[in-house]
This record gives sequence, C-alpha cells and structure tokens, in this order.
Amino acid sequence: MGVLISGSGTNLQAIIDRIADGSLNAEIVLVVSSRPSAAGLKRAADAGIQTLALSKDIYADPWDADEVIATELKRAGAEYIVMAGYMRKVHEPLLALWPDRVVNIHPALLPSFQGAHGIQDAYERGVKVTGVTVHFANAVYDQGPIIAQESVRVEEGMTLDELEAAIHAVEHQLYPHVVKLLVEGRVHVNDDRTVSIS
Repeated sequence: MGVLISGSGTNLQAIIDRIADGSLNAEIVLVVSSRPSAAGLKRAADAGIQTLALSKDIYADPWDADEVIATELKRAGAEYIVMAGYMRKVHEPLLALWPDRVVNIHPALLPSFQGAHGIQDAYERGVKVTGVTVHFANAVYDQGPIIAQESVRVEEGMTLDELEAAIHAVEHQLYPHVVKLLVEGRVHVNDDRTVSIS
C-alpha cells in the first residue's frame, strides 16, 4: 500500500506498529507527503520505508501533483492508497487508477462535520457524540462509501484538546483494523455504493 500524509504521521505509525508486531500482514511500499517538513516522513524513514515529499510548486496544480503521486505509487506497486492525515483532495489521476481503493480517515461521524476541522466543528456545535469514519475517497470531499465508524462520547467539561486526544486514540485502533480488512479482501462496495464486510 501507499500512504499519503501531511503532518505528524501518527496514523501512519499505528499502521507501521501493527505490521511490525505481526498483527497486520501488509507492506507499505511508499509514503508520500504534501509537505517536505512533515514529521511523518521521519517515522517512515525510521521504519525503512521509501518516501517522497512534494513541494508547494508541484502542488500549485493539484492535478499535476496527483499525476506525479500516481506514477510513483504505481511504480512502487501499491494496491491500496491510504490517506493518513493527508490534507489535500485527491483527483482523477489517483481515483481512476485505484477505484474504491483510495481510503481516508475523518475525525467525525460522516456525513456530519465534513471538511478540515471535523473535531473543532463538532466540539463547537456541542454534540454529545462524535467519532471517527473510515471511507473510500471519491471525487466529492468526504462523501465516498463509508467502510467503518466508531463513536466517541464528548464527556461533560471535556476540553477540545482532550476530545482531540480521544479521537486520535480511536483512529489509531480503527484505521489499522480497516486496513487489515482491506488486505484480507473482506471489504466490498455494493452496487448502491454502500459497503459490506465479509
């Protein structure tokens, strides 16, 4: 699989750790970062994984950037693309080569609180339950078929930072679990674009 990151790479690390302890039978062939300064690149390098960091110049045209990424991921032999804190929308060059194989994690219960600030938006709205969604990416941001969701209770008096930590803790369990289902061939997209797990 190829992993796309933009920041600290904690979800990437959760997947690396599961591969290392033998509970996830998968291989990360390439980690691509939208930012050369992303801390997740060091996590990948420490695990002996090949990395590619793209500059802002390449991202000036998102379509061109995705063509570069698609070329490199294809060359590396990636069968799935896992977006792990990747803060860019993916486009046709990636989606066409990996239909229903580009996966994203979102820190809210989609379709609620779409976009880049899912945790803060849910917190400020005062919801009592939010959570994490893993879904297939498609051409519409945060609207692809949902693979798995897990709820997180917003406890009385909880700060935004505490909620963020609780969300991330769930992400680090749920994402490797979904990746395991994917590599085992147990995730199926139905004709109506819902997902079933076998």
